[in-house]
Amino acid sequence: MKKILIIGSGGAGKSTLARKLGDITGIDIVHLDKIFWQPGWVSISREALADKIKAIIPGDSWIIDGNYSGTMELRMEAADAIIYLDFSTIVCLCGIFKRWMMYSGKKRPDITEGCNEKIDWAFFYWVLTYRRRNRKKLLAMLHKYAEGRKIVILKNRREVKNFVDKIKEGT
Repeated sequence: MKKILIIGSGGAGKSTLARKLGDITGIDIVHLDKIFWQPGWVSISREALADKIKAIIPGDSWIIDGNYSGTMELRMEAADAIIYLDFSTIVCLCGIFKRWMMYSGKKRPDITEGCNEKIDWAFFYWVLTYRRRNRKKLLAMLHKYAEGRKIVILKNRREVKNFVDKIKEGT
Protein backbone atom coordinates (compact mmCIF):
# COMPACT_ATOMS: atom_id res chain seq x y z
CA MET A 1 0.00 0.00 0.00
CA LYS A 2 1.61 3.20 -1.21
CA LYS A 3 -1.41 5.33 -2.19
CA ILE A 4 -3.98 5.04 0.56
CA LEU A 5 -7.39 6.71 0.65
CA ILE A 6 -9.30 6.83 3.95
CA ILE A 7 -13.01 7.69 3.82
CA GLY A 8 -15.93 7.66 6.25
CA SER A 9 -18.14 9.90 8.33
CA GLY A 10 -16.92 12.78 10.42
CA GLY A 11 -16.00 11.47 13.86
CA ALA A 12 -15.04 8.01 12.58
CA GLY A 13 -11.33 8.68 13.01
CA LYS A 14 -10.05 9.12 9.45
CA SER A 15 -7.34 11.61 10.41
CA THR A 16 -6.29 9.61 13.45
CA LEU A 17 -5.93 6.47 11.32
CA ALA A 18 -4.04 8.46 8.67
CA ARG A 19 -1.55 9.68 11.29
CA LYS A 20 -1.05 6.16 12.66
CA LEU A 21 -0.47 4.71 9.19
CA GLY A 22 1.82 7.61 8.33
CA ASP A 23 3.88 6.99 11.48
CA ILE A 24 4.19 3.28 10.66
CA THR A 25 4.88 3.57 6.92
CA GLY A 26 6.60 6.94 6.66
CA ILE A 27 4.16 7.91 3.89
CA ASP A 28 3.16 11.58 3.74
CA ILE A 29 -0.36 12.42 4.89
CA VAL A 30 -2.74 14.75 3.09
CA HIS A 31 -5.69 15.92 5.18
CA LEU A 32 -8.29 17.21 2.72
CA ASP A 33 -9.83 19.43 5.42
CA LYS A 34 -6.48 21.21 5.69
CA ILE A 35 -6.56 21.90 1.95
CA PHE A 36 -10.25 22.80 1.67
CA TRP A 37 -10.60 25.10 4.69
CA GLN A 38 -8.83 28.44 4.86
CA PRO A 39 -8.52 30.45 8.12
CA GLY A 40 -11.89 31.31 9.67
CA TRP A 41 -13.58 28.27 8.08
CA VAL A 42 -13.60 29.85 4.63
CA SER A 43 -13.65 27.18 1.93
CA ILE A 44 -11.76 27.15 -1.34
CA SER A 45 -13.75 26.40 -4.48
CA ARG A 46 -14.50 22.81 -5.46
CA GLU A 47 -12.49 23.45 -8.64
CA ALA A 48 -9.46 24.61 -6.64
CA LEU A 49 -9.74 21.51 -4.44
CA ALA A 50 -9.86 19.27 -7.53
CA ASP A 51 -6.79 21.05 -8.96
CA LYS A 52 -4.85 20.53 -5.72
CA ILE A 53 -5.81 16.85 -5.61
CA LYS A 54 -4.83 16.39 -9.26
CA ALA A 55 -1.39 17.74 -8.33
CA ILE A 56 -1.04 15.30 -5.39
CA ILE A 57 -2.25 11.98 -6.80
CA PRO A 58 0.51 11.40 -9.39
CA GLY A 59 3.01 11.20 -6.50
CA ASP A 60 4.69 7.90 -5.63
CA SER A 61 2.95 7.58 -2.27
CA TRP A 62 0.40 9.34 -0.09
CA ILE A 63 -2.26 8.84 2.53
CA ILE A 64 -5.29 11.01 1.86
CA ASP A 65 -8.06 11.27 4.42
CA GLY A 66 -11.37 12.92 3.71
CA ASN A 67 -14.57 12.62 1.76
CA TYR A 68 -15.36 15.52 -0.62
CA SER A 69 -17.59 13.62 -3.04
CA GLY A 70 -16.70 15.79 -6.03
CA THR A 71 -13.19 14.28 -6.11
CA MET A 72 -13.93 10.87 -4.59
CA GLU A 73 -13.73 8.87 -7.83
CA LEU A 74 -10.59 10.72 -8.91
CA ARG A 75 -8.91 9.66 -5.66
CA MET A 76 -10.33 6.12 -5.72
CA GLU A 77 -8.98 5.61 -9.24
CA ALA A 78 -5.51 6.75 -8.18
CA ALA A 79 -5.39 4.79 -4.90
CA ASP A 80 -3.99 1.30 -4.52
CA ALA A 81 -5.75 0.89 -1.15
CA ILE A 82 -9.06 2.32 0.04
CA ILE A 83 -10.05 2.15 3.69
CA TYR A 84 -13.70 2.82 4.47
CA LEU A 85 -14.55 3.46 8.13
CA ASP A 86 -18.12 2.13 8.03
CA PHE A 87 -19.03 3.05 11.60
CA SER A 88 -22.47 3.44 13.16
CA THR A 89 -23.91 6.92 13.40
CA ILE A 90 -23.82 6.90 17.20
CA VAL A 91 -20.09 6.06 17.23
CA CYS A 92 -19.40 8.94 14.82
CA LEU A 93 -21.51 11.39 16.83
CA CYS A 94 -19.63 10.36 19.97
CA GLY A 95 -16.40 10.86 18.00
CA ILE A 96 -17.23 14.45 17.05
CA PHE A 97 -18.21 15.29 20.63
CA LYS A 98 -15.03 13.70 22.01
CA ARG A 99 -12.98 15.67 19.46
CA TRP A 100 -14.85 18.87 20.35
CA MET A 101 -14.13 18.35 24.06
CA MET A 102 -10.45 17.68 23.34
CA TYR A 103 -9.91 20.62 20.97
CA SER A 104 -12.66 23.10 21.89
CA GLY A 105 -11.39 26.58 21.07
CA LYS A 106 -8.18 25.15 19.60
CA LYS A 107 -6.95 23.99 16.22
CA ARG A 108 -6.69 20.25 15.53
CA PRO A 109 -3.48 18.99 13.92
CA ASP A 110 -5.38 18.00 10.75
CA ILE A 111 -7.03 21.35 10.05
CA THR A 112 -5.87 24.77 8.88
CA GLU A 113 -4.56 27.36 11.32
CA GLY A 114 -7.42 29.73 12.19
CA CYS A 115 -10.07 26.98 12.13
CA ASN A 116 -10.71 26.27 15.78
CA GLU A 117 -12.76 23.19 16.61
CA LYS A 118 -16.51 23.69 16.60
CA ILE A 119 -19.72 21.77 16.18
CA ASP A 120 -22.44 23.64 14.38
CA TRP A 121 -25.86 22.36 13.36
CA ALA A 122 -24.82 21.80 9.72
CA PHE A 123 -21.88 19.59 10.72
CA PHE A 124 -23.91 17.72 13.35
CA TYR A 125 -26.65 17.06 10.77
CA TRP A 126 -24.07 15.96 8.17
CA VAL A 127 -22.68 13.36 10.60
CA LEU A 128 -26.18 12.37 11.75
CA THR A 129 -27.31 11.61 8.18
CA TYR A 130 -23.98 10.59 6.60
CA ARG A 131 -24.36 6.82 6.76
CA ARG A 132 -27.96 6.79 5.56
CA ARG A 133 -27.20 9.16 2.67
CA ASN A 134 -23.81 7.80 1.57
CA ARG A 135 -23.24 4.19 2.58
CA LYS A 136 -24.95 2.47 -0.36
CA LYS A 137 -23.27 4.77 -2.88
CA LEU A 138 -19.83 4.33 -1.26
CA LEU A 139 -20.14 0.54 -1.21
CA ALA A 140 -21.06 0.61 -4.92
CA MET A 141 -18.03 2.81 -5.65
CA LEU A 142 -15.77 0.48 -3.67
CA HIS A 143 -17.09 -2.43 -5.72
CA LYS A 144 -16.50 -0.46 -8.94
CA TYR A 145 -12.86 0.28 -8.01
CA ALA A 146 -12.07 -3.04 -6.28
CA GLU A 147 -10.08 -4.55 -9.14
CA GLY A 148 -6.37 -4.04 -8.60
CA ARG A 149 -6.89 -2.31 -5.24
CA LYS A 150 -6.94 -3.41 -1.65
CA ILE A 151 -10.35 -2.54 -0.21
CA VAL A 152 -10.62 -2.52 3.58
CA ILE A 153 -13.94 -1.93 5.32
CA LEU A 154 -13.62 -1.45 9.07
CA LYS A 155 -16.82 -1.41 11.12
CA ASN A 156 -15.62 -0.36 14.58
CA ARG A 157 -12.65 0.93 16.55
CA ARG A 158 -11.52 -2.58 17.51
CA GLU A 159 -11.24 -3.51 13.83
CA VAL A 160 -9.20 -0.34 13.24
CA LYS A 161 -6.86 -1.25 16.10
CA ASN A 162 -6.43 -4.80 14.76
CA PHE A 163 -5.78 -3.45 11.26
CA VAL A 164 -3.13 -1.01 12.55
CA ASP A 165 -1.53 -3.80 14.60
CA LYS A 166 -1.29 -6.00 11.48
CA ILE A 167 0.34 -3.16 9.54
CA LYS A 168 2.85 -2.72 12.39
CA GLU A 169 3.63 -6.45 12.25
CA GLY A 170 4.14 -6.19 8.52
CA THR A 171 1.36 -8.61 7.51
